[in-house]
Amino acid sequence: MDLLALADFNLVARHGGFGKAARATGRPKATLSRRVTELEAALQLRLFERGTRILKLTEEGLALYERTAVLLTELDETAAAIASGAEKPRGRLRISAPLLLSQTAMGRIAAGFALKYPDVRLEITTEDRAVDMIEEGYDLVIRVNPAPDESLVGRAFLHDRLVVVARPDLARPASSQSVPGVVRGGAGPETWNVMTSKGSAKIRIDPVLVLSSLIMVRDAVRTGVGAARLPISLVAQDLADGTLQHWGDIEGSEIALWALYPSRRLLSARVSAFLDFLKQAFPKGTPEELAAYIGGEGWTL
Repeated sequence: MDLLALADFNLVARHGGFGKAARATGRPKATLSRRVTELEAALQLRLFERGTRILKLTEEGLALYERTAVLLTELDETAAAIASGAEKPRGRLRISAPLLLSQTAMGRIAAGFALKYPDVRLEITTEDRAVDMIEEGYDLVIRVNPAPDESLVGRAFLHDRLVVVARPDLARPASSQSVPGVVRGGAGPETWNVMTSKGSAKIRIDPVLVLSSLIMVRDAVRTGVGAARLPISLVAQDLADGTLQHWGDIEGSEIALWALYPSRRLLSARVSAFLDFLKQAFPKGTPEELAAYIGGEGWTL
C-alpha cells in the first residue's frame, strides 16, 4: 500500500473534504484527489461517496480511517523521535476523565504534568459517558469500573470504596426505622446494606435530597440534612476531624479507576509518560492516597 496515498486519504477524511484538507495543509487539491483515487483503485474499494456538495466516507473508508489514523501518527512520532535522537513526549494528548476525579484531583495532575512535559499539549474533557476513543480522537480515557472491552487495554491506578456517613448529631436509626437520605441521581435502593465492626446491617432511607453531583451530596450531608453514600476518599478529612461519622462500608462497593487506551503494541511516548505520572502520584493506588491528594498533601513535583 502506498503510504503517501494513505496519508493523503487520512488528511481528506480528517478535514472532511479535499478543499478543506488542501487549505489546512497547503497541499494542492488536485494532488490529494489523484492520490485518493489511486488508493481506491489499488484497494478496489470506494472510500468516499462523492456528491455535488458533500463528501462522505463509505463504510469501508471509515474502517480504513479508524485503523490507520493512529498508526500514521505513531509513524510520524517515531520518525521525529529518531531524528531528535530520543523519544521525547511531545504533541497533543487528549484525555477523557470522570466528573468526580476531574473536580477533585485532575487540575493538580494536569498542572504537574504540564510543568514536567512542556512539549505536550494536554487537553482533558470531563464526562462520565463511555466515549468512542477512536472516533472522538482520545488518546487515553479514565473510567470507573469499566466494562470489559477487547479493543482497549490499561491499568487500574486508584481504588476507593463507598461508605455511609452522617453528622454526629443525626441519630442512627433502628432497624425498623428510616433516616433522611441525600442521594445522587434518580431512583436508587431504599435500603443500604453496610458492613460494620459488628457485622452486616441494613439502613433504611427516606430520600430528602436528590442531587446530580457527589460533591453536592457531600456538601449537603455536612449540614446535617441526612445521611449519604460517598467515596471514603471524599470524606476522609471530615471523618478524621469528627465532623462526620462513619456508619459502615457499603457491601460490594469497591471502586477502581482505570486508565485505558487502544490495544496496540506501539504506545506513544506522551501516553506512556502520563501513565507513569499517575503511578508517581498514586504509587499504591489506595483511597488514603487519593484523600491526601485531594487535601493538598499528596505527591508534588
